[in-house]
Amino acid sequence: MKPITSLFFAGCLLSGLAIAQSPVKLGIHANAPGEPIPADFSGLSFETGSLQYNSAGVDGYLFDSTNAQLLTLFQNLGIKNLRIGGSSVDANKGGYIPTRKDIDAMFRFAKAADVSVIYSLRLLNGNPSQDASTAKYVWDNYRRYLLCFAIGNEPNLYKDRDPEIKDEASYLVKWRKFAAIVSNSVPGAKFGGPDNGTGGTSWAAYFAKHEVNSGKLLYIFSHNYGGGGLRGKSAQQLIDEMLSSDWDTARYPAYYSKIGRMASSYGLPYRLTELNSFVAPYPGVWGGNNSFATALFALDAMYWWAAHDSRGVNFHTVVGKYNGTIYRDKNGNYQVYPIGYGIKAFDVGGHGKLDAVTITNPNNVNLTAYAVTDATDNLLVTIVNKEHGANARGVAVTLVARGLARRKAAAMFLTAPNSDVGATSGITLGGASITNDASWHGKWSPLKPALKGQYMVIVPATSAAIIKIARDKT
Repeated sequence: MKPITSLFFAGCLLSGLAIAQSPVKLGIHANAPGEPIPADFSGLSFETGSLQYNSAGVDGYLFDSTNAQLLTLFQNLGIKNLRIGGSSVDANKGGYIPTRKDIDAMFRFAKAADVSVIYSLRLLNGNPSQDASTAKYVWDNYRRYLLCFAIGNEPNLYKDRDPEIKDEASYLVKWRKFAAIVSNSVPGAKFGGPDNGTGGTSWAAYFAKHEVNSGKLLYIFSHNYGGGGLRGKSAQQLIDEMLSSDWDTARYPAYYSKIGRMASSYGLPYRLTELNSFVAPYPGVWGGNNSFATALFALDAMYWWAAHDSRGVNFHTVVGKYNGTIYRDKNGNYQVYPIGYGIKAFDVGGHGKLDAVTITNPNNVNLTAYAVTDATDNLLVTIVNKEHGANARGVAVTLVARGLARRKAAAMFLTAPNSDVGATSGITLGGASITNDASWHGKWSPLKPALKGQYMVIVPATSAAIIKIARDKT
């Protein structure tokens, strides 16, 4: 059973301290939980080019066990999967292909960060024997940290750059040639693919149909940029789109029907190896791509896709672009953009089995809600209030669920300074910042029961709340 969500637009003023909050009731149905959210659901994706020594202005390796700041950020965010790929696996300046030394450094990082790795091999302008040699090296030395291989990236966009690939069928012929040579060298190799975006969903369907019984395919990989391109759009337009109910009610379902439902029809799991709000030309739109709105977008998107059987999501990051998760500040230190706080909020509340949620929302507030029962039977409810702007409304949420009597409850809030949806700094989760030099120390605030078996929490506009209701030990 999947969580039921209800999302709507704002329509009344919330500007004073004494303004009444709109009433919302959540019915939590924990008697028939769904499948567990995979332990490595939360992931980041980086370009293959980022493995290069001194890449992107980095002094040394971006990924190495010596990069203490980046390791701390991965651990603080709860990142459990690292995908290496993107367009630079196929086409990049200087024809870069990772050396053994580069690969060693990356896997030293993976070991220290305790993440599984999706490692991409070149297809466009690639050499299958060279791919096989690289795959064998990775397999022989780092199999423990490898989730699977991928071959190529977004082949539907190769166009005239590869005369062998004209359509889905010709792509599959070339992919099979490469996969066969890699498998010859690494008999146990498993693959994901085809790593296409919105314009390549037919390629994913063709790939799944013809590879489902091959024994080689572990996942269908796909990319989703909910808002598409952002050229010509202002920061406010990006914010309004990211927090629009249309993404949950129309855009995500449309993409799911072509990827998630399609993969499930073949009995294949799927993973979004690139997930972002918009496709960002360098560097993006300041105050849009890197605003607090991205935190609410990420938190909601992760739950939506988890509730629709995705086995994980990887937020694509190019160091230097605003729509990534990690960036380097003017002093060369590694930091997280606000989107990282949404990823962390999911890490706080998103471990366990999803429960169904019924929302009673008489004033049509723009919100979503999800519930998870964790391994120790604690109930965690996440509420995302996407109301923003002059007429934004807070909500008074009443939680109703069987067995809540005598349980202790607490809440944690994801907020921006002065509820500023465009804020690019000052974001907190549980009153704490996410830093590169210490563990995150967000705090829970105790809640008192409103009535027997019920709890009530105020969720201000432009914020999110995680409510933890402890297991009844009596």
